[in-house]
Amino acid sequence: MSWFSKTFSSSIGRKLLVAVTGLFLCSFLVVHLVGNLQLFKGDGGASFNIYSHFMATNPLIRTMEIVLVLGFGFHIYEALVLTRRNKSVRPVAYAYNRPQDNSNWSSRNMGLLGTVILVFLIIHLYNFFWRARFGEPNMIPIEGTDYDDLYSVVVQSFHLWWYVLIYVLGQIALGYHLYHGFSSAFHTLGLNHKKYTPAIQKFGAFFSIVVPAGFASMPLYFFIKDVVLS
Repeated sequence: MSWFSKTFSSSIGRKLLVAVTGLFLCSFLVVHLVGNLQLFKGDGGASFNIYSHFMATNPLIRTMEIVLVLGFGFHIYEALVLTRRNKSVRPVAYAYNRPQDNSNWSSRNMGLLGTVILVFLIIHLYNFFWRARFGEPNMIPIEGTDYDDLYSVVVQSFHLWWYVLIYVLGQIALGYHLYHGFSSAFHTLGLNHKKYTPAIQKFGAFFSIVVPAGFASMPLYFFIKDVVLS
């Protein structure tokens, strides 16, 4: 076995992969959130449809999709392996344990939170990505050019109470996952400093609230505006 295989099959190597891919996925969340905020423009979905068309046709974006899929795959797989290893090391729980003394709830339940996020991700990808790429397109003209009307697909989905509930629960799980994972990634990479670590932890807490809240605001906005108040 080569040094590369040995390194990245060890617990430390796997933690490094989880940390690097996790931070990469954090950057994706920011880009995805900024793009999806086009939904709030009062132009009947024109800006969102143009943005969606760009994301679906730009060669660079299509290439980055492959990198993104690999990032998700490595992050999920390595996290699952680490979770199983941790459980196998101590299959029997302590008879007396006060977990609040050395860790927070999110750090002790990263596996559960990751599973909830994975289920949400599968539903989300099927409902939007799969339908956008492989479904029957509903084309509408915008400034003389025909675009796939993905805005209507999004709005219709956000009119379903059960989908809004799944979406919001997914974002709550994401928030807890990010709360522990963001600062933990920097710690794993050895980026600790008595001067900068508190700032990283504060930014991580801020990030774990703002990003999931931004995503959750979208289904809540359309459901409340079009269903509850209509």
